[in-house]
Amino acid sequence: MMNRKDEHIKYALKYQSPYNSFDDMELIHHSLPDYDLSEIDLHTHFAGRDFDFPFYINAMTGGSEKAKAVNRKLAQVAQATGLVMVTGSYSAALKNPGDDSYPSKADYPDLFLATNIGIDKPYELGLQTVEEMQPIFLQVHVNLMQELLMPEGEREFRSWKQHLADYATKMPVPVILKEVGFGMDLKTIEMAFGLGIKTFDISGRGGTSFAYIENQRGDNRSYLNDWGQTTVQSLLNAQSMVDKVEILASGGVRHPLDMVKCLVLGAKAVGLSRTVLELVEKYPVDKVIDIINGWKDDLRLIMCALNCKTIKDLKEVDYLLYGKLQEATKKTLMLISVFLYYNMKYTIAMYCKIDASRMNKCQIMWS
Repeated sequence: MMNRKDEHIKYALKYQSPYNSFDDMELIHHSLPDYDLSEIDLHTHFAGRDFDFPFYINAMTGGSEKAKAVNRKLAQVAQATGLVMVTGSYSAALKNPGDDSYPSKADYPDLFLATNIGIDKPYELGLQTVEEMQPIFLQVHVNLMQELLMPEGEREFRSWKQHLADYATKMPVPVILKEVGFGMDLKTIEMAFGLGIKTFDISGRGGTSFAYIENQRGDNRSYLNDWGQTTVQSLLNAQSMVDKVEILASGGVRHPLDMVKCLVLGAKAVGLSRTVLELVEKYPVDKVIDIINGWKDDLRLIMCALNCKTIKDLKEVDYLLYGKLQEATKKTLMLISVFLYYNMKYTIAMYCKIDASRMNKCQIMWS
């Protein structure tokens, strides 16, 4: 029988989302830049430290021989390119102390290593994970729909908020709350912020679908394959919090243009999983290193075309929304218009949770 983690890799590579929200967002080109290409600065800051590049290799796998081989390649790529690598959930190693499928600082001393654990694990296991892995930060993933669809998944969730509060207030390294491809709504961000979480990976729909994966493994509830909010929609919904917390974006990110769109919507950095997994499965490590180093150049190129010198400058870029994103934003704007008619601006802000200073950067292509 195939290991569950290996099944995840198999089906993650097989599934292609029928819709990617990045295709419904267009950035406005700027014809007269103020900067030379050599001046473009990719530095960013989140989870208590500075990073040279605004993208990272996100959590994927661990706990099997296949996962070990994948993680070895990912670690080599991350170390050579200076990217952060987040390991897959450390739960397999907690169950099997001899598990060596995860990269370590001993093997990769120059690697910016982070790790991941499920929110179902109490603080003590999270602390053990940190002590054994010595990560620069700890991702705590929430995967409610995956657990509900997984044949062997969790069915008790009352403890999750308390676990999160313990992680936020006691953990000796920064904690990031991470979704797993279902998107994160504003209420969740506000609630977790109240518990002490300061950094969020909203990980929206559009890339790896754990609903699809678990539907292949168990009962086929294929009508739930597209459950959740897309990455762009999750970022749009989080606009009122982008100046209060650190937002990271992942889910369906395919290339540097998608990365820049996330940064325009306020993300501090962008995580890639499936895109990098496909690369290390298809090409030798040296080739993947060249591709990723090329992405850095492409980011600078796109930022120059948008007249942005820094990552922070990208938040001022104008953009257009089309299709499903257009329709969702239309509904929000119609609601705002009704309230404006009655001069209830304060009520609008409280009810819609709209950040007006960010909203004026968005232009709607009315059909």
